[in-house]
Formats: sequence, structure tokens, C-alpha cells
Amino acid sequence: MKLTLHRTTYTDESTVGELDVDGVLECFTLEDVVRADGIKVFGETAIPAGHYDVQLTMSPRFKRVLPLLIDVKNFVGVRIHPGNSAKDTEGCILVGKSTRANWIGESRVAFEALFKKLSAATARGEPITLIIV
Repeated sequence: MKLTLHRTTYTDESTVGELDVDGVLECFTLEDVVRADGIKVFGETAIPAGHYDVQLTMSPRFKRVLPLLIDVKNFVGVRIHPGNSAKDTEGCILVGKSTRANWIGESRVAFEALFKKLSAATARGEPITLIIV
């Protein structure tokens, strides 16, 4: 399964984008601020654009299975999960069905729909990759 995150809106508070699953728009995303290469503010910086493998693993923080991005340079524990604003993410990717400035809505609905697809791919033994552009 191929996930593609297109970052579309950059502000001084967050980064909003669109997430495609196998080329079809799935939902909106919200991340921390994208900063210049080499600049990282802990808990307030989006991960670098690039290609990442994704695995479904148990999150110690959320106490449930969540998608985990593998081998994100200079970041640890980057996940895809529900949330509404940059205050809900520490480098992670939030998903939602609606968006406005620095906010995404219907996050749990969007996450559960996405998680169902990711779980089915995992059950089929299909690798999951995420490309951030």
C-alpha cells in the first residue's frame, strides 16, 4: 500500500496536507511546522520529506496499535494518529476529514477509516510505505 502526503499549506503554527492511499484522496493531515534542513525544535518540527516504511505497532503512549514510521532521521516514535491541532502532535502526523487554518476536524473518523485500510494491507502481508512531498 502506498500512502502519499502532499503538504499544501504552511503557517507559523502548522503544516496542512492531503493524504492519498494508492492514489486516491483519503483525508487531510496536520503536522508541526516544516523547518529548514538541520533545524529542529523538539516537539514542534515536522519530519523531513522522504520515503518511509510504516508498521502497525503498539504505542506505549496511546496504549493501542498505531501506524509507526520507521527510521525517521533525528526523530523517534513518529506515528499517524487522531488529533486536531499542532498541540496534539510532537512530530507525528494527524489525520482529519475537514480542515481550516491550523486545524483539522473529524479526526477520529478519518483515523479509523485509514486504520481499517492499513490493517487490511498488513493482514494481506502487503508492505505499507509513506512518501511525503
